Amino acid sequence: MPQISSTHKFPAYRIFEESGQSAGRFVELTLDDLDPGEVVIQTHYSSVNYKDALAATGAGKVIRRFPCVGGVDTAGVVASSSDVRFNAGDAVVVTGYGMGVDHDGGFAEYVRVPADWVVPLPQGLTLFDTMAIGTAGFAAALSIHRLEQNDLRPENGKVIVTGATGGVASLAIQMLAQLGYHVVALTGKDSEHDYLKSLGAAEILPRKELVMGTRPLEKAQWAGALDAVGGETLAWLTRTMQQNGVIASFGNAGGIELHTTVMPFILRGVRLIGIDSAATAMPLRRKIWQRLATDLHPKLLAQVAHAVPFSELPQVFPQLLQGRLRGRTVVEINRTA
Repeated sequence: MPQISSTHKFPAYRIFEESGQSAGRFVELTLDDLDPGEVVIQTHYSSVNYKDALAATGAGKVIRRFPCVGGVDTAGVVASSSDVRFNAGDAVVVTGYGMGVDHDGGFAEYVRVPADWVVPLPQGLTLFDTMAIGTAGFAAALSIHRLEQNDLRPENGKVIVTGATGGVASLAIQMLAQLGYHVVALTGKDSEHDYLKSLGAAEILPRKELVMGTRPLEKAQWAGALDAVGGETLAWLTRTMQQNGVIASFGNAGGIELHTTVMPFILRGVRLIGIDSAATAMPLRRKIWQRLATDLHPKLLAQVAHAVPFSELPQVFPQLLQGRLRGRTVVEINRTA
């Protein structure tokens, strides 16, 4: 692969601060405009996560430095590297860290990042696969891994997944079902029940039928839970876990506050685990990607992922924030490179 010139211009979706608000738009950049790093990647695909939509629209205070190229994920081929661990032509993946937040991210034809952030493409996955999985699938797999480290097993009982049609949850349902868990999908979208069952959900719990109750402890129902919602839903989960039940919390679509009591923790031994996929250390990060290529590889990726051309990226953000998308959105940035 020929090295890119420092004066070569390429498209990027950059986020600016204008009148105190975040505003994103397409611009042309050169490598000299990007943040420093040892590895330059020609991006083939990126993906759109809830965090990306918050950053690009200003709906959430996500960006820590302006201007910044958006996108917390990227997958592509190394164009150049000053680190001996990577060579031009290597297929690689980068998710999380400071990408798209305080370091120029994946919504660009070229990305430059520290070598310590780069993961070689796992055998058994394509570059498209890694972005259909992306930060969302990585968070789902990391959640399951942490739950298993805390003794969750299929024979323990039912596992509930909230925000079930979202990117993380859609992939988590597949992974859990493949491992033999009895999965209950909590959703407010009545039209998506068949979709969720096709992913492996054994039961659907419509949100409108959910009775949360007000007691410190409600009927024990769940051995495990993966929560994308937070707020009242997460508080309800703490009250309805079985003895020694374990919850993985990775989202805040329903609010950032948590109002509960100590009773689930001291009387039922409930464990609440926070999942921060962005800061996962590299040894564990590689282990999770290896699992995503093997026992946690979602077999129905084509069913949960759809692709959009780079030019249509801005249209995705409001749809995602308004809950009008399901599954994963992959951005085709340089598919034929």
